[in-house]
Amino acid sequence: MATHHLQGSLFDQTDEVRLGPLGGISRTDLGSGAWIDVLPGWLSGSDALFEQLASDVPWRAERRHMYDHVVDVPRLLAFYGAQDPLPHPVLAEARDALSEHYADELGEPFTTAGLCYYRDGRDSVAWHGDRIGRGAREDTMVAILSVGTPRDLLLRPMGGGRAAVRRPLGHGDLIVMGGSCQRTWEHSIPKSTRVTGPRISIQFRPHGVG
Repeated sequence: MATHHLQGSLFDQTDEVRLGPLGGISRTDLGSGAWIDVLPGWLSGSDALFEQLASDVPWRAERRHMYDHVVDVPRLLAFYGAQDPLPHPVLAEARDALSEHYADELGEPFTTAGLCYYRDGRDSVAWHGDRIGRGAREDTMVAILSVGTPRDLLLRPMGGGRAAVRRPLGHGDLIVMGGSCQRTWEHSIPKSTRVTGPRISIQFRPHGVG
């Protein structure tokens, strides 16, 4: 796999990969029972983690049918089930810390981890909600930890229209989408002509949410 150059963060110069406290997380009410929590720089040493994940994770390229064509999915993917060892100990620590922090609201632990590797600004993900499984009918949470070059995560109410929320995520930032967010809102990572560096996102989900 080709190597994609990461320009390191000026504010995260440590090689020690560690999590900070979750106490500083900030919630935004989106309406209709949906909300997001954001905590910039939750993970220190994020550039070191990016480099390890980029080289050690068994990334796969996927193709999908679109109309009458088969096209490449514009990002690389990896998935870790509930019983799979995660590719770095700090990811297990993050999953457990999130499970503890949201235990009262979520009522169950985060169990799976899906990873996406956005190699440059041409990689993206279209508008969607995580509605495969229980997310289509139940309130739930998806927590996303980002390392690498920041990319904009956009959110908009279901049914289209202009994006109402924009959050740049990278270099150890955390966002949690909760409540009805997967049913009443949708999100995307658009292509960018400005971004040249790579980003990896780690999405923690409860069992049965995809």
